[in-house]
Amino acid sequence: MPDFIPEQLRACLPLIDKSTLGVWWVGFSGGLDSTVLLHALVQLNLPVSVRALHINHQISPHANSWQRQCEQFCQQLGVSFFAEKVQVINSGKGIEDAARAARYQVFERYVDSGDCLLTAHHGNDQAETILLRLLRGAGPRGLAAIGSARQLSSGGKLIRPLLQFSRAGLEAYAREQKLPWVEDESNQDDHYDRNFLRNQVMPLLQHRWPALIRKCQQTADLCAQQENLLDEFAKQDLEQANPRSERMGRSIDLLWLKSLSSARRQNLLRYWLRQSGCDLPEVVHLQQLEIQLFNAREDASVEIAWGEYSLRPYQTRLFLLPAVLPPMILDLVQLSAPENNSASYLRADIPNLHIRFRSGGERCKPAGRAHSQTLKKLLQEYHLEPWLRNSVPLLYSGDQLVAVGDLWICEGYVAPGGVAAVKPVWCS
Repeated sequence: MPDFIPEQLRACLPLIDKSTLGVWWVGFSGGLDSTVLLHALVQLNLPVSVRALHINHQISPHANSWQRQCEQFCQQLGVSFFAEKVQVINSGKGIEDAARAARYQVFERYVDSGDCLLTAHHGNDQAETILLRLLRGAGPRGLAAIGSARQLSSGGKLIRPLLQFSRAGLEAYAREQKLPWVEDESNQDDHYDRNFLRNQVMPLLQHRWPALIRKCQQTADLCAQQENLLDEFAKQDLEQANPRSERMGRSIDLLWLKSLSSARRQNLLRYWLRQSGCDLPEVVHLQQLEIQLFNAREDASVEIAWGEYSLRPYQTRLFLLPAVLPPMILDLVQLSAPENNSASYLRADIPNLHIRFRSGGERCKPAGRAHSQTLKKLLQEYHLEPWLRNSVPLLYSGDQLVAVGDLWICEGYVAPGGVAAVKPVWCS
């Protein structure tokens, strides 16, 4: 990889749009990498406002002194300095993941639409990430590793301009410029996988294969290209799968899904889940889906659950649902005097309306039917998803069933046109 000088950084930076006057925020920990990035940006004297944003994770006993050192360095450079203290709570995914989540919550608050957030991930970080993900069995998306840019939910853009440079090159620049930086003592703790890889494994690999960092970046670029291509195919397949929102969750066409090859099917499922904002299931979950759903009997009861989500088939649709179904409510919308007579409008003069739930054996007669039927049979006929049938709200007047959710109004309780009415709406 090339030695580092500020002019080489220029080619890795985003184009400056003078019409938007966006701010460039540097994620500034005070470590070697972000210190070099901030110093080099100042040397380039760019026509853009550069600000430093320091996140104090309050993990190390030295955290407050690091924050003071960062502020002093920014004063020397003439850069506006901002700092935030965060509480890092390990929710089971590790302290590093928790710190990252807390950090990016702050970044999202500061970086507005039109702004850029620049972080100092470099080529060594990229190589470590690829090797860690390879050991976890990642596919092309995982091996694409650290992307050079992406959109933030705030509307700003995250830029990583140092990926083409090695840590050795950054350190050589820092020593030449006599830059101060902080050393996090936790970086020497080989209990953490990344530290073990960095301190024990990477030196051996680089000694044997000097081009390791550059080759890993090449692999990441190729995997990113492959993943973009797979996403293009998945987007086309998803359009054919007729995705739609449901009363609870969302669904796609199961028959179309079954018509695809196994590899193309799993590619579509991963894409659909990502587009739906879900954590992706492990490979074992997708394998179980293949076995239980696509190779099972048509009437088999199937549910694949992981984390906070589940996949369930019903008739010709595959549903994406919360693993724990949230409660749903029946809202009664008041209508002054609808002109049209609709079988979905309830008379507004019905007394003592209250909600009950199924206890078994209920019967009713939907408006317009010749005969009453059991509620169980009617719910099947109305194609209500099986997982919602026990929670469907039953609207009673006294002991008389007058409506079932917003599925139907019972005979004798439909509002005539031109008078006040109530429209049941059953939703989560």
